[in-house]
Amino acid sequence: MSRTKVIAAGLLAGFIAAIAMTVMMLLLAYFGVATPLVIIGDRLSVFIPPGPFLSLMGKVGGYNHLKQLGVGSTIAGQLLVGGIGGAIFGLLMWRNPTESSTIWTMSIFVILPIVAFAVALWPVLGASYIGLPIDAARLVTLVGFAFCVFVFERMLVGGFQFLMRQKIASEDREFTPAIARRAFVLAAIGVALAGGGVALARKLYRAATFSYDGTQYKGRIVQPITPNDLFYCVTKNVVDPHVNADLWHLEVLGLVQNRAEWRFQDLKGFPPVEQETTLMCISNGLDAGLISNAIWKGIPLRDLLDQAAPLSNAARVRLYGVDNYTDTIPLEKAMDPTTLLAYEMNGVSLPHRHGYPLRAIVPGYFGEKHVKWLTRIELTTADAKGFYETQGWGPAFMTPTRSRIDVPDHESWFSLNKLNGAIEVKGMAYGGDRGISRVELSFDDGKSWLDAEIYYTGGDLAWSLWKTAWMPDAAGDYILVVRATDGEGDVQEWEEDRGWFSGVTGFHKIGVHLTV
Repeated sequence: MSRTKVIAAGLLAGFIAAIAMTVMMLLLAYFGVATPLVIIGDRLSVFIPPGPFLSLMGKVGGYNHLKQLGVGSTIAGQLLVGGIGGAIFGLLMWRNPTESSTIWTMSIFVILPIVAFAVALWPVLGASYIGLPIDAARLVTLVGFAFCVFVFERMLVGGFQFLMRQKIASEDREFTPAIARRAFVLAAIGVALAGGGVALARKLYRAATFSYDGTQYKGRIVQPITPNDLFYCVTKNVVDPHVNADLWHLEVLGLVQNRAEWRFQDLKGFPPVEQETTLMCISNGLDAGLISNAIWKGIPLRDLLDQAAPLSNAARVRLYGVDNYTDTIPLEKAMDPTTLLAYEMNGVSLPHRHGYPLRAIVPGYFGEKHVKWLTRIELTTADAKGFYETQGWGPAFMTPTRSRIDVPDHESWFSLNKLNGAIEVKGMAYGGDRGISRVELSFDDGKSWLDAEIYYTGGDLAWSLWKTAWMPDAAGDYILVVRATDGEGDVQEWEEDRGWFSGVTGFHKIGVHLTV
């Protein structure tokens, strides 16, 4: 048979084998095992600086679209590489297409990919979406990948041999109707496998984060305590963990005298603490709603660190989630009594999307520091970095004083003749872990200021809600501006020297139009 036709047979066999491998990965993902479909994106994203990352995200239509594009590109890449690998296999088998050495096919298509996979993705292999400890999860991920590439190798070799099996009397091996029929059968198998893969993909899509990633909480619905289902949500994951607490444990290790492991019920044995704390995303805009407030219940992190006995060279604490997300905080902040390991949120167990069974609460720091699905606490040196720190966010992660106008809406119109009373203006103010002592409003774009009433204060670690009654003197266009003063007496300001990737500063403004 001609070289072209043997290569074509290898290409078809490789493509079908790649479909089978992808279906196996989707099946493993359905059962909570990490696969290249998602962890490749985790590994690569830390090498993309925030500027290009946000630019790319804007071009594709947002973070959810970027995640979908990433998974889709990985699947397409696997199919392409599988087809090319099959074509190369066909070329190598050209002179004797009915025989192959299992040793060399296993070496090239199984052992080599496993080694490359382990070396390239080692930092993220510990992901487990059911809550396995990191070391166990790393082993499960490697075994799962080994199984997938083994399926690819067996399907490739078996499919190629199936296409090439023919009884001929001469050495002139030309294309025959029998090969065409076998190609049709193999293609039909590929279609069936693809159908199963699509069904699995649909189930995973329904479980994916696309419906709630980027949930914002703002406007007229804002309450002092944010309901759990409305609490703002940002996640790097395509599918968030759904942790089985019976499989989960918390490790404390690193630069400590006493390493320890804690089961969930062990942690429940510590004296609990309840604490109202507001969380805000580092990418929250001045008018955005990636900020919410809740009452958290858990234990101070220092209770575990005291038992671990940090060594003298320990300077930072690296927090690990089961989804391979990491971040760091200074040891001094970790020892603060307000830094919690929370297992309840507003009186109920943590919802899965908010970190069940355990998450960190680090008052005064942006939300990325409040690691969800916590599974490991590592004391380390001063130069340690986490996921977003490595990507280039920061270097400042303390939340600046912020305020926002929630009512009325921007570009609202009112008729003076139809007003039954004053226009209600209300919103929120947040001072990190410094509290809020004063809120002021301007109705002339900052030329003059009037005090607003703080009708709810959640304490030093939470936001305050404010309101005022505004009775305009005349029709016209008004620019309303709000500013807050924190509990230490510092007035909210635009910090010119603060980097964009350390959280924006400035003043929220809205336009309001009054007609006669």
